[in-house]
Amino acid sequence: MTYHFDEIIERRGTNALNTDGFRGYIFHAGPEKVFPFKDEEFVRMWVADMEFATPPEICEAMKDRIDRRIFGYSCVYTDDYYKAFSGWCRERYGWSFPREELVFSPGIIPALYQLAEILVGPDEKIVTPTPAYGYFLHTAEYNRVELLTSPLKIDAEGRFTIDFEDFERKCSDPKAKLVIWCNPHNPSGRVWTEEELRKVAAIIRKYQLWVISDEIHCDILRQGLSHIPLAKIMPNYPKLITCMSASKTFNMAGLMFSDIIIRDETTRREFCDRDKTVGFVNPISVAAHQAAYESCGEWLNQLRTYLDGNFRYVKDFLTEYLPEAVFSVPEATYLAWVNIAPCLPDVEDLPDFFANEAGVLLEGGDSLFVGNAKGYIRLNLAMPRSIIQTGMERIRDAIYRHGKA
Repeated sequence: MTYHFDEIIERRGTNALNTDGFRGYIFHAGPEKVFPFKDEEFVRMWVADMEFATPPEICEAMKDRIDRRIFGYSCVYTDDYYKAFSGWCRERYGWSFPREELVFSPGIIPALYQLAEILVGPDEKIVTPTPAYGYFLHTAEYNRVELLTSPLKIDAEGRFTIDFEDFERKCSDPKAKLVIWCNPHNPSGRVWTEEELRKVAAIIRKYQLWVISDEIHCDILRQGLSHIPLAKIMPNYPKLITCMSASKTFNMAGLMFSDIIIRDETTRREFCDRDKTVGFVNPISVAAHQAAYESCGEWLNQLRTYLDGNFRYVKDFLTEYLPEAVFSVPEATYLAWVNIAPCLPDVEDLPDFFANEAGVLLEGGDSLFVGNAKGYIRLNLAMPRSIIQTGMERIRDAIYRHGKA
């Protein structure tokens, strides 16, 4: 079956964060904040969900479950879901895990909050590389503990690498207790190599730290690349927790379902005991995620090819029109991480600039990505190429006008 990723789907009127929640999320403001553009005129390249329709196989699975007509309290009792998810992991990553290690959460963010609550004491610290997904910082803030940041290094072409000396220095802090690792990395899009992961694993093991590996982007790689779960590198390390979900890959984050693989039995039991949803799951979400793992491999393959084309388009566009911008096509995610500072050296608030001057909603900078992100913007490219073209042209034109002002 051939899937079509050029379709433009209207999302307004669906209570989507993407269309209705950008003021609060990006600008920490309410409806009083106005722009020179109407809301419907914005090109939305910000929050990390897709403008593509969820695969029809998933929609059919949800419809089939709806046709059962009863949606009472539900948990995952049978092995059907485990077989689907673990089969996907074996086929895609050459990695497997016992059924008893798999538990569930409405999302990886709630899982991070809850796991840090269990693992990190009042006077202890969390370590993470930066730039980082903002909710890694919020996890520390929620639990009232300190976040130690280890800035990644950046080469001349904009590629991020691990500063192992600094990472070990942060991990060696006597109060460091937990590492939150992002694999593949958001926002840079790095797919960590086996050598890099082994060095990270050695440091974590040396200081006997807990590690949560957020691997939600693991399926969204450029064609020809493959993901290595940290758990595969650390097969016998008991203090490792892996977080995955089909939500990012198949555009169903609103269904609120994620897979949390916890090796340590005591920690797993405590996670379940303190689960704010007491083990209940949305039955529609389970049906959708199982269908994703059972039936949507070809959809994903075609998605990756389309995304590769989107990234080539943006790379070529920047090279031609904004050559000062520093951008390397990421190895994973559908997010372009662009150092735009050489084009706008005097602009501090980049999201505000592009919203007002270009009519483009995007994220960027230290306030949204914890640190080591000054001058960067993150562009969501999981959308029809025609929308990306409009967005990039608006970004270019706004920069040109600013340069002439």
